[in-house]
Amino acid sequence: MAVEIKVPPLGESVTEATIAKWFKAVGDAVAVDEPLVELETDKVTVEVNAPVAGALKSIAAPEGSEVGVDALLGVIEEGATGTETPAPAAAAVEAPAPAPAPAATPAPTSAPAPAPAPAATPAPAPASVPAAKPLSPAVRKLVDDNNFDPAQIPATGQDGRLTKGDVLDYIAKGGAPKPAAPAAAAPLPPRPDDPREERVRMSKLRKIISGRLKEAQNTAAMLTTWNEVDMGAVMKMRSQHKDAFEKKHGVRLGFMSSFIRAACIALKEWPAVNGEVYGDEIIYKNYYNIGVAVGSPKGLVVPVLKDADTMGFADIEGGISDFGRRARDGKLGIDEMMGGTFTISNGGVFGSLNSMPILNVPQSAILGMHKIDKRAMVVNDEIVIRPMMYLALSYDHRIVDGREAVSFLVRMKECIENPERILINV
Repeated sequence: MAVEIKVPPLGESVTEATIAKWFKAVGDAVAVDEPLVELETDKVTVEVNAPVAGALKSIAAPEGSEVGVDALLGVIEEGATGTETPAPAAAAVEAPAPAPAPAATPAPTSAPAPAPAPAATPAPAPASVPAAKPLSPAVRKLVDDNNFDPAQIPATGQDGRLTKGDVLDYIAKGGAPKPAAPAAAAPLPPRPDDPREERVRMSKLRKIISGRLKEAQNTAAMLTTWNEVDMGAVMKMRSQHKDAFEKKHGVRLGFMSSFIRAACIALKEWPAVNGEVYGDEIIYKNYYNIGVAVGSPKGLVVPVLKDADTMGFADIEGGISDFGRRARDGKLGIDEMMGGTFTISNGGVFGSLNSMPILNVPQSAILGMHKIDKRAMVVNDEIVIRPMMYLALSYDHRIVDGREAVSFLVRMKECIENPERILINV
């Protein structure tokens, strides 16, 4: 019996994937739950396993194809015996069998007289389309200034004419401008081959990352504010307790847990930083799902610690360690990438001294951490050497005001420089 292999549900807001790799070729034997094909989405890679044992009968979507949810990937002949050695990649897509040649028929001795052509039927006249009513100069200026489509505005004037009042009423009701015609992408000029260059097709994940980052720049009123934090107190706490912490909890004590706990305290005080612009509404989220940017071989991914404000240091450090390990192995689940309300990116692990992070849409803010650098600081009117870190908060100015953004960073600075504040939530 033929059993179809289809694209499984890919998660919230994920509707398509790219066929990254087929592990089997047509004719190969497959076992139940054996990986057949790897799909690459804008979030993670997903393996599709064989639902039954048998032989791979056909492949409907070759490598590189774009497929949607529930699309046909291939067919397994259940119970059939296949080859154990994978076939060459070129044979992965089953070629259709050539159609049999039609049988030759003897030519007639005399051609039959052609049937008389039917009388031409006159084509129906096209339905008349009412001509658009001319616009007065005042109405035309209003329409052009707001990029409206006059046909979409209800007209109340004489003979169906559009009045200035109609346009003003349309504006007051939140009328949308007409969609801009998509600009045709200019074709790339031919590029000569160079043996010193290597061409690699951009992965699905990399294309989506590029699109999301550009979307953030195009849609959000993005602004960045900076502050610096003295890491001495957190470093001292870590140095004193890291061995006992690791022995008890089985995970290393890092700095990220302190920043996530401090962020949750600051987000509760400044809820717009944890919010989202949704059309002409603002959504304030009374839960704190912190995304942690993690580098993987295929690009940056942002798994989410759900309800991070309820987690202890050990839970946070264990979750981050697990995310990093599974991101490198490509084993993160799609549901683990969804639902974030605020993101933290630590460029300091790569040596970044300062940067301006880009929003992780639709979130309204992202915190950038950087490397700890010893600098001369003035403390109590004395110049001392202190371990300092720059913090950068990029935010959407449509929802977060400058006062809120700066106050958020100051609150985080207070918590990091006085870690006991995190423990007693003050």
